[in-house]
Amino acid sequence: MNHAVILPILLPMFIGSLLLFGARVNLPIKRALSIMATLALVPLSLWLMLQADQGDLQVYAAGNWPAPFGIVLLLDRLSALMLVVTAVLALFALLYAVRGDDERGRNFHALFQFQLMGINGAFLTGDLFNLFVFFEVLLIASYALLLHGGGAERVRAGLHYVVLNLLGSALFLIAVGVLYGITGTLNMSDLAVRVAAAGVDEASLLGAAGLLLLVVFGLKAAFLPLYFWLPKAYASATAPVAALFAIMTKVGLYSILRVYTLIFGADAGSLANMAQDWLWPVALLTIGLGAIGALAAGSLHGMLAYLVVLSVGTLLAGLAVGTPEALSAALYYLMHSTWVAGGLFLLADLIARQRGVKHSLLIQGPALEHPKLLGALFFIGAIAVAGLPPLSGFIGKLLLLRAVEPGWQALLLWPVVLVSSLMTLVALSRAGSTLFWRVGLSQLDSSELDYGRLLACLGLLLLSPSLVAMAAPLLQYIDATAAQLHDLQAYRQILLPGGAP
Repeated sequence: MNHAVILPILLPMFIGSLLLFGARVNLPIKRALSIMATLALVPLSLWLMLQADQGDLQVYAAGNWPAPFGIVLLLDRLSALMLVVTAVLALFALLYAVRGDDERGRNFHALFQFQLMGINGAFLTGDLFNLFVFFEVLLIASYALLLHGGGAERVRAGLHYVVLNLLGSALFLIAVGVLYGITGTLNMSDLAVRVAAAGVDEASLLGAAGLLLLVVFGLKAAFLPLYFWLPKAYASATAPVAALFAIMTKVGLYSILRVYTLIFGADAGSLANMAQDWLWPVALLTIGLGAIGALAAGSLHGMLAYLVVLSVGTLLAGLAVGTPEALSAALYYLMHSTWVAGGLFLLADLIARQRGVKHSLLIQGPALEHPKLLGALFFIGAIAVAGLPPLSGFIGKLLLLRAVEPGWQALLLWPVVLVSSLMTLVALSRAGSTLFWRVGLSQLDSSELDYGRLLACLGLLLLSPSLVAMAAPLLQYIDATAAQLHDLQAYRQILLPGGAP
């Protein structure tokens, strides 16, 4: 077995535990440990991505118990891609946090590492119950990170977030219990075989459990009508936490893609593609309401939170179309939207720090100390997130629109995506004019621009043109990822002796 597969889970787990037990250790030591662990995840995830690109499914059986009896981790092209996206985002978010935001709570770095452990575990697990376990790990860490820094607004948003996710966890357990009671297994590959062979009497209960899982994953992904927790939670979180949370909705979308391609996919008999009819209208409505929310937002943070909702709808549309071309477009757009959203949350904090009590409210405020520099970064982020050329958002949306064959789907998706892009551009233009042009004559004496924070923000935003520069090899990898996801027989061979490395 390739023991490197488990390292993205073990590394943050051990460092997080060490930081938790050493809670009274000096902050510089905590920062050094946390940065080294997060930095190590970047080359590790890139190396695992190169391993996955060889085309083999790599299975790590904990305790050397074979599937479907033991705990199994699965490394394929999709999970490796998600590890890379998470590691890069986390590194820049942490570099921003160590410039002072981590001082607001004693256990920030321990929680940050546990959050990474849960996210990486969710991407690597090949078992539904362990997907639940890793969901709980990342959610418990996120509860505390959301409240990091205190304040009444964060407490209100955190209470809403906690209650809804506890309800989602309960539904997750019910669905898992039904699936285990009928099939006797929770290994995803084994579930795919048993669901396909289920009789008529069992199919109805399996379908109910599958739809219940869709509700749970929809709550995590924050699509309509389950997105109401997201705007307040993301808008009230501290900047590095909000940036890290940009990957949280992608965990839900990843789970939908994994479960409803492998378990309830094309070979699931009477339950084949059971989620497709639900995903399509939900995706279009989520795009529309995300754009409306961004247009109506009263603060820069609130607008960015709704833009995250809009990106969820766009990604869900790619999953709903379901073809390899649409999945490739969605995965490229996932990388773009995660990194650009994280960078914009960091930029919003840099702007808010120079506006005093006006913070990120979209009302007239004092002149910024560095309007040209911050304005240029805002322009890059706005062009990228609105989907205008020549940045990565344009390529992602173009690939998605081209992936839809002429017909009723194209007649619905094209106007929704294009109109939402126009509304996004209007919302960002309004925000930019308010923040940089309609300002007072004087600057605040307390305004500041920390260059460490600036570099972290700049690093994430410059990943958008980097995605354009590396589009050819990336799309080649992503196309292979979509093709691998549709090769269901390869995943089922995991259950055979010697069926996968």
